[in-house]
Amino acid sequence: MNEQKSQRIKVTKDGPYLVLGRVLLNSAQIVPDKDDYLLAWKETGKFQDAETYLLCRCGKTKTPPFCDSSHIAAGFDGTETANNIPYKEKAKKYEGPDLTLFDAKKLCASAHFCTRAGGTWDLVEQSADPKKASLAKKEAADCPSGRLVLIDKKTGREIEPVLNPSITLIEDTLTGTSGPLWVKGRIPVESADGKAYELRNRMTLCRCGKSSNKPFCDSKHVSIKFKSKP
Repeated sequence: MNEQKSQRIKVTKDGPYLVLGRVLLNSAQIVPDKDDYLLAWKETGKFQDAETYLLCRCGKTKTPPFCDSSHIAAGFDGTETANNIPYKEKAKKYEGPDLTLFDAKKLCASAHFCTRAGGTWDLVEQSADPKKASLAKKEAADCPSGRLVLIDKKTGREIEPVLNPSITLIEDTLTGTSGPLWVKGRIPVESADGKAYELRNRMTLCRCGKSSNKPFCDSKHVSIKFKSKP
């Protein structure tokens, strides 16, 4: 319990992410599922357990995913541009018969899950159908950035996956790019000036250095074809 309370990620000024509290670090690929209209997560590796470590934020490191101070020579501008407006206040709301969908488009990490089986939005509109509702729940739960959040209209509760605190390096086999850092399990993230970002079960942090919504991913890794295998 004490260890979990001490876990946090600190954004450093024009530098890396400082990870404290022995946060587990692994890697995973986005791959086709057995059903060709869905996708799945495939874990591909784990890193040595460490109390603290530095993760590259500029995308230039030669020792990925860890910082090697390349940000200094690169003159990396890591200015944080994300606002700290609570998720529900900036998300658009979509009403279906059995499900409500909140969508904060600016947080998109282009993980593709929401586009399958007709798309999460259409599935929510058809959520009176148990099969459609089940697919919508799966797609939203697999969204690493937390862009999509579903509410069960019968209970009024958020439908969230159970995620243990950890960080996953995303590799996207569909686009052949390296995606963001998937932060799971409500790990606190603190800005360089000491302000806390909203505590969330799922979020994605930029590791290509090019996001216009720093420290969060905005899918820029796809357009620049970023590749940084761990």
